[in-house]
Amino acid sequence: MIITGDFSEKLMEELNCETVFTIPIFGGIGISEAVVVTWIVMAILVALAIPLGRNLTITNCSRKQLLLEAFFGWLDDFFTGLVGENGRCYVPYLMTVIIYIGFANVIGIFGMKSPTKDVRITAALAIMSIILVQVAGIRARGVKGWLKSFAEPVFIVAPINVLELVIKPLSLCMRLFGNVLGAYIIMEMIELVVPVIIPTIFSLYFDFFDGFIQAYVFCFLTALYIRESIGDE
Repeated sequence: MIITGDFSEKLMEELNCETVFTIPIFGGIGISEAVVVTWIVMAILVALAIPLGRNLTITNCSRKQLLLEAFFGWLDDFFTGLVGENGRCYVPYLMTVIIYIGFANVIGIFGMKSPTKDVRITAALAIMSIILVQVAGIRARGVKGWLKSFAEPVFIVAPINVLELVIKPLSLCMRLFGNVLGAYIIMEMIELVVPVIIPTIFSLYFDFFDGFIQAYVFCFLTALYIRESIGDE
């Protein structure tokens, strides 16, 4: 019972979104820990991008540039293959999101709480993605074509297609949040049973491999939704 109580307390502490500080405007805007860590992740990515993006050349490329081109070329080809040539303009967004979620999921190894453990962060990511999906559909089909798409393949399924406007972002949000939180719960349970050595191995798995897998799944589904919305065969 004591162990169960301690575990419950740890879980509630992990789910508790503490306000780090308050911005004194509009009656006070509370800034949570997840937002602060998100800013840290953004700062890290910008700090990495500045030196890595310097001194790029067309000929006599350095090993650093070749590795960068290989990585981003692979991402570009992967997402272009998913969204199609008509959706290529959305690839930079997908690349940005997968890099952000990947870094956010592994930042826990530095002692910080992953922002994706806050359902508000995952909800914001899901809402942005679904809004982009609908914008992509409107740009590709026009407003009338976009509205008609809700009645495809037959008019009787229109209510279900409209309902998907809520289901899709909820699915993206809860899948990312649930999987990241589930990994934390499994790690805590392993530490209770085998407190030495084994947790370290599993921690590396959940922090790196599983963290990047969740980023991949989120962006993979978003890309498929974009492909479906623009109607690219």
